[in-house]
Amino acid sequence: MNRNQTYHRGRVFLFCMACLALVFVMTGRLVYLMIFRSEHYSEMAKELHQRERTIKAARGRILDRNGTVIATNRTVCTISVIHNQIKDPETVIQVLSEELGISREEVQKKVEKYSSREIIQTNVDKALGDKIRNRRLAGVKVDEDYKRYYPYDSLASKVLGFTGGDNQGIIGLEVKYEEYLKGTNGKILTLADAAGVEIDNAFEDRVEPVAGADLTISLDVNIQMYAQQAALKVMEEKKAKRVSVIIMDPRNGEILAMVNVPEFNLNEPFQLNIPVSEQGSASKQDLLNQMWRNPAINDTYEPGSTFKIITAAAGLEAGVVSVQDRFSCPGFRIVEDRKIRCHKVGGHGGETFLQGVMNSCNPVFIDVGQRLGVEQYYHYFQQFGLKGKTGVDLPGEAATIMHKKENMGLVELATVSFGQSFQITPLQLITTASSIINGGKRVTPHFGISSVSADKEQVHQFSYPVREGVVSEATSETMRYMLEQVVAEGGGKKAAIDGYRIGGKTATSEKLPRSLKKYISSFLGFAPADNPQVIALLTIDEPEGIYYGGTIAAPVVADIFQNILPYLGIESEIISP
Repeated sequence: MNRNQTYHRGRVFLFCMACLALVFVMTGRLVYLMIFRSEHYSEMAKELHQRERTIKAARGRILDRNGTVIATNRTVCTISVIHNQIKDPETVIQVLSEELGISREEVQKKVEKYSSREIIQTNVDKALGDKIRNRRLAGVKVDEDYKRYYPYDSLASKVLGFTGGDNQGIIGLEVKYEEYLKGTNGKILTLADAAGVEIDNAFEDRVEPVAGADLTISLDVNIQMYAQQAALKVMEEKKAKRVSVIIMDPRNGEILAMVNVPEFNLNEPFQLNIPVSEQGSASKQDLLNQMWRNPAINDTYEPGSTFKIITAAAGLEAGVVSVQDRFSCPGFRIVEDRKIRCHKVGGHGGETFLQGVMNSCNPVFIDVGQRLGVEQYYHYFQQFGLKGKTGVDLPGEAATIMHKKENMGLVELATVSFGQSFQITPLQLITTASSIINGGKRVTPHFGISSVSADKEQVHQFSYPVREGVVSEATSETMRYMLEQVVAEGGGKKAAIDGYRIGGKTATSEKLPRSLKKYISSFLGFAPADNPQVIALLTIDEPEGIYYGGTIAAPVVADIFQNILPYLGIESEIISP
């Protein structure tokens, strides 16, 4: 064998060995894939031929304290197409375009798109969805879905809130209690061939949805209606910018009504509730955000004389003043370099503390504030819970805007004493007033009472913090007595109701900047005065004409109480002269 033959045989041998090695490698890889990775690739193959569609879960309902449904669902349909399953694209395009009122070009673009599923339209009326389904168009899917529906349209709109296109809460209680209301979606898994066409009679894997839990809240639809009607009436009469009403049980913090007119239609939440001529240059989104705001908790204001309730309680609790202490009001007080006037230009003259409360006399409350001093006044401000938030179960609660203690001089102390130069929310004011008249318990204002699962098996009772000892029972009793006198013989006379003992306090606060001469008129009232079971705060923002709280706000609360006190089972009594 010559040299060339040896070389040739060597090359053949090496080639054979290489082929053999390659066979071993490929065999090993095949064994690895078939044995050790078989489950993984089997799953991949399965996924390649599966089509998944979501079954939407029904969102839980919201019910008022009496079981009245105030938020529920309506069945709607989602229309979609699957490209590989369409057999007659021209008919599909024509039918969907005509029935859904969508341009032919838009439908065609989605029909011709190579994808597992293209949604044509959501929230389609069920009757129309059924009509399209009955056409039995290959590749067209009609899946039932849910759309939130509010039977009372605008009632408590800024409290309830609404949901978005995916049925998730956007604002209000809808978003606060999302985890209870939302439920769990189900799904349908079907098999498709390599072309993506569903296989007839193939096994269908179905996971049923779990409906969301129903939420029962403290709001009473009837009381909300009474309050809304009264608020709309005074807003129209006084051409006010807006009117807010909060009605609460001062014993436990349950909110019976929260009105903020103008409200908006919950079934059309993106439709502005103001005329185009009044929209100005603001963007639609900014206008919507403003429309959705809940002024009772999202906005702060200078409370004015209703805040004198807090100063009086602090003075009594600290022992720096008593009911019969004597004061003199010449119509103003000089504090450092400031001349701070009383609302009565000529002054009230000599008066007791009780008379000062009844007259809503600024100099009297300035004196009480000065007796307390910055350190002690700030202590009670914190003790009453005014530095924090109320903890209400609604999103976006604003905090109190107050002077820092180190920046609070005698002038600031004087103005704070009668409700100016700082800001709180209406809800914070009524909550603090509740603790002063209910025996000294700081309750947490709230709506949520309980949630019950769709199968009625899981029940969750919501609970809220209560802080005792805000004021003594003696101070609370004295405050109830003095505030009853405000309505019986003082500045709150227009809130009096025959047969009922009503307590309360009026306020007329000037908005910033003072030069605009814009006011917020308000009245805070409660009943029965000796055993408060309901408390209400009404604020009228920028009324035209007469703007005094005792003149225009007090009678509105009286009108509301006249309707709701008998409804709540609070019976009238004969009051001795």
